[in-house]
Amino acid sequence: MQRGPQPADFADVRATNLAVVLRYVRNHAPCSRAEIAATTGLNKATVSSLVADLIERRLLRETGLTEHRIGRPATMLVLDGSPYAAIGIEVNADYLTAVAIDLAGQQVLSWRRSFAGLASSPAQAATAIAALGRRAVNRVLKEDRRVLGLTVGVPGLVSPDGVVIMAPNLGWQDVNLRDIVNRALGEPGFPVAVDNDANLAVLAESRYGAFAGSQNLIYLTGEVGIGAGIISDGRPLRGHRGFPGEIGHITIDPQGPPCACGRRGCLEAIAGISAIIARVLPDLAGDGDLTDLQPEVDEVVRRARAGDPAALRALDEVGRALGQGVSILANLLDPEVVVLGGYFVPLAPWLLPPVEAELKARRIGPEQGGAQVVASILDHGAAATGGAATVLDHVDAGRLPRL
Repeated sequence: MQRGPQPADFADVRATNLAVVLRYVRNHAPCSRAEIAATTGLNKATVSSLVADLIERRLLRETGLTEHRIGRPATMLVLDGSPYAAIGIEVNADYLTAVAIDLAGQQVLSWRRSFAGLASSPAQAATAIAALGRRAVNRVLKEDRRVLGLTVGVPGLVSPDGVVIMAPNLGWQDVNLRDIVNRALGEPGFPVAVDNDANLAVLAESRYGAFAGSQNLIYLTGEVGIGAGIISDGRPLRGHRGFPGEIGHITIDPQGPPCACGRRGCLEAIAGISAIIARVLPDLAGDGDLTDLQPEVDEVVRRARAGDPAALRALDEVGRALGQGVSILANLLDPEVVVLGGYFVPLAPWLLPPVEAELKARRIGPEQGGAQVVASILDHGAAATGGAATVLDHVDAGRLPRL
C-alpha cells in the first residue's frame, strides 16, 4: 500500500487555480487577464484557459476594454454569478429571516417572518424553518437561478453534522435540523448546513459591515440570547468542538436572575433583550411569554427617547453588565472592534456609553488603540447573510458549480 504524500491530481490543481482566479477577480474587479497572471504567478496561457472555463460556468464575464495602460487596450473581467444564488436562514426566538445573495454579493431576496420559537416544540419549529427554506428555494428557481447551497443559523450549540445539541432559548436539545431541512427540500442537489448564528453573523460583518476586512472582529448577537462570533487574525475562531463564543453564559452575578441554561446570573439573563424588556416594561410581566419582541423594543426606545428615568436607569445598568462581558472578550482576544447586533442596534444610543465606560475601566491594555464598540449597520438578517456567504466561501475555495 502506498504511503506518504501523493502527487496532486491534475483536476485538483485546476480546481485550485480556478479558485485562485475567481478570488482575485472578486477582490480586484475590474481586472485583466494580464493583471491576474502578473499577480498570481500563473502563466498567461493558463490564465486564459482558466478564465474561459469560468466564463463558460457564468462565474465571470467580460465588461469591455480599458485604455489606461501601455500597449493595446485590455478586456476587463468582473464577477458574473447571476445564474446562481446562495441562501441563508436565521432562527431567533421571535422571527425567522431568509436571505439569498448571488455570487457577486448582491441581495436577491430578504424576508423576515414572525416565528413563535418560544412557544413551539422542536418539531413544529423545524417544520416552519424547512417551509421557509422551501419557499426561498422556489423563489430563486423561479428567477432561473441555481441554488448553490443553504445554511441555517441557530442560537445554540451546533455539531459539525448539523445537529442542534442545545438551544436553551428555543427549548431544543439534540434536534437534527440539517436532516429535517434536507428531507423537507426533497434531498436537493445542493449542500444544506446548520451553524451557530453568531458564527455566521460575524462572517457577514467581516464581508459587508462597516469594518469589513478587519482581521480581529467580534460580533455580539442582541437577541434573547447573547452569543459572540469571533474573527481572530483573519480567521473564524471555531474552537475544539465548534462551540466558542458562548459569552451569554458567563456568570456576571452569582445571585442574579435565573437563566434558560439552568444557571443564575448569566450575562444574557441580565442583558439579553428579554431581560431589558422585563426591566423597562415590568407591567408586561403578567402577559405571559412574548412571541414578538419588536413592539416591546420599540416601546423601550420610545420611553428612552422621552427621558423616562426608569428606562434610562435600566438601560444604563444593562449597558454596564454588557460592558463587563465585552471587557472579558477584549482582554482575552484583543479585537479591533466589537459590533453589537440584533435588538442592541436600536438601543445603542443608550447602551454604548455605559459599555464603553465599563470597558475603559476594566481593560488591561493601554487605552490608545483599544477595541472600539459600535452598533452594526447590518439589519436583523446578519446571520442569514452570513449563512449565504459561507456558501460563497466554498465556491471561492474551489467548490465550483458544475457545467
